Amino acid sequence: MAALAAIISDTHGLLRPQVLERLKRCDCIVHAGDFDDEDTLDWLGELAPLYAVRGNNDWELARRLPLSLRFRIEGLNFFMAHRLADVPTDLDDVDAVIFGHSHRYCEALRGGVLWLNPGSCGRRRFGLELSFAMMRVDGRNYRIEKIALPADLK
Repeated sequence: MAALAAIISDTHGLLRPQVLERLKRCDCIVHAGDFDDEDTLDWLGELAPLYAVRGNNDWELARRLPLSLRFRIEGLNFFMAHRLADVPTDLDDVDAVIFGHSHRYCEALRGGVLWLNPGSCGRRRFGLELSFAMMRVDGRNYRIEKIALPADLK
């Protein structure tokens, strides 16, 4: 049976209606850090099963969130850390690496492993695009959809 995962990062205390609309239809939520507040973490955890790591702005959540996390969705093995620098170079048995921090969307296939940064869907910073990703996983197959939010959002 296929699973639909919302992959988000760097929300910085802001869950936009355009993002929430998609999250409510997901089987799970993957958050690559920088929640900035406990309420966002708690609310997302009530909405759907949540896989999450702490970001560099999550000091208050340090006891609740790991720096990195391995998890599985359907037949795919994931590794997640907020900063790309915190991803080990010798990862094994991983199909996808999720990271955040830069606020820039990035999707690449390296050595058969998906590397995905969903960008930021929180407050606009550095004039960058606001984005997140939806991932449909069916066994070991997956499809990624980049969701770019309207350019006029702040």
